[in-house]
Formats: sequence, structure tokens, C-alpha cells
Amino acid sequence: MRAAHPREGCALLIGPDPSGLGRSECCWLVCAVWPCLNVWEPEQERHRRFALDPREHLLAQKWARSRGLSVIGAAHSHPASAAVPSALDLELAVPPTVLLIASGLHHELRGWWLTEAGGGTEAQSLPLCLASDREARPGGLGD
Repeated sequence: MRAAHPREGCALLIGPDPSGLGRSECCWLVCAVWPCLNVWEPEQERHRRFALDPREHLLAQKWARSRGLSVIGAAHSHPASAAVPSALDLELAVPPTVLLIASGLHHELRGWWLTEAGGGTEAQSLPLCLASDREARPGGLGD
């Protein structure tokens, strides 16, 4: 996501199917990160907003499914703010999902578990585990 700086970068998180996991799990396993283009319109707002191309999302789902994995969430950067979900992040999220935010301002990376709560979205801090198994990572993202 640093490559997108000073614009917001974005990606999809791929890991084992989380359907059997609950809020009490200690962490989610991210096996692969699928980089995406920020397609937010208008383009001049991409320094503080992001949108994933739905076609990229479908390609990532297909790639993950072929390996027994799932798209478990999304990641994006906040070039000039903290790694905390913004009001717009919460408004546009489709819970339940994992959200990973990289802060360019504080040089930190934080995970969040987003759920529906009282007609809105609630964010709970979430530790993440990154896979070290090379087999779980894509060789070429287009394969």
C-alpha cells in the first residue's frame, strides 16, 4: 500500500474460511494479500478515500476458492491519519469482515473486526497473524 502514497492504497485479505470462527478467536490468519487499484471517483479524492474494483474482488475470490481459501476482508492505508476506521470506513463496510489499516502518519498497522451493531457498524481491535507458509501465498496474482 506504500506504492500508492500519497493516495490511499487498498487490497483484499485472503485466508481460511472464517465461517466457523467467532469474536472470541485470538486472531485471523491472512495467507495472502491481493493488491487492488483504488478506483474511487472523483480521482482527486483518492488521497483520503478508496474503492475496490468489483472485478478485482471477483478475481480474488476465484483465486482464493481454487486454493480452498476465502476473501476474509480488506486492507487500505490512511496516508495522513491513524490506523483507525473512519466514519466513512464504517459506513461503507459490509460486516462481518476484517479490516486492516496501515497508517502513513504513525507508521502502524492495525486490524479491526467489523460487526453490525444498532443499525451501524462497530469496530473492535483485532490482532492478526500473517502466514509464513510460502505455499499459501500467490506466486503470481494473475494465476
